[in-house]
Amino acid sequence: MNRIPEPELMDEAEQARAYSEADFAEPHDRFVNLCEEFVGAGGLAGTILDLGCGPADVTVRLARRFPRAIIHGVDGADTMLAHGHARVQREGLGHRIELTRALLPHDAPPLRQYDAVVSNSLLHHLHDADVLWEAVGRWAKPGAPVFVMDLRRPATVEDARRLVVVNAAAEPEILRRDFFNSLCAAFAADEVRAQLRRAGLALEVLEVGDRHLVARGHR
Repeated sequence: MNRIPEPELMDEAEQARAYSEADFAEPHDRFVNLCEEFVGAGGLAGTILDLGCGPADVTVRLARRFPRAIIHGVDGADTMLAHGHARVQREGLGHRIELTRALLPHDAPPLRQYDAVVSNSLLHHLHDADVLWEAVGRWAKPGAPVFVMDLRRPATVEDARRLVVVNAAAEPEILRRDFFNSLCAAFAADEVRAQLRRAGLALEVLEVGDRHLVARGHR
C-alpha cells in the first residue's frame, strides 16, 4: 500500500497521557537490547542525543542500561515532554537526562555535536523523512554510533489491521488507532535505504520482528 502520512506531533493531552502510561516494555526493551548488541560490550558513553524522545520511557531505559552515558532527549510536543520530565524525576535520573523541546528541522538540541545519536519511532511521524537523516548528519560526531528503530509499513491495509490485533488488542482505543495510523505512515526498508543514500549516510537497514526496522552504523 502507499504511505498515508499522519500528524507530525503527538500533542493531545489524552494522547500523551495514554502513551506515558502504556506498557511498552517489550518493544522498548528490544530497542535497548538491539542497540547494545550493535554498540558492543563498551556500551554507549559520552553525551547521547535521543531524537523524538516523547515521554522519555526509552530515554530512561537507555540511561539505566548505559551508566556512562549522559542523554539529551528532544521532542517537539510539550505535552509529551511534561510526562517525560515527570518520569525522569521519578526515576532519579535528572543528573543524567536533559529533555528539551526542539521541533525538527527548525530547532537545535543543546550541543552542536554528540558522541552518539539514537531515535525510536520518530521517522514515521515526519512528513519529510530527510529531516531526520539531515539531523543525524549534522549532530553526530564523525564516527559516532547511530541507531534508529522505527515501524515498517505493511504490504496492505489488512496486514496493518492484523498487526494491531496481534500486538495491541488489549490496549485503549486511542493507542490502537494511533498504532494503525503509524503503521500506515511508516516507511518500507527500501525507502529508508534510498533516504540514507540521499543523506550520504552509510547505515545498514535491517528488518526486525513483524513490524520494525533498524538503521544502524556510524556517522
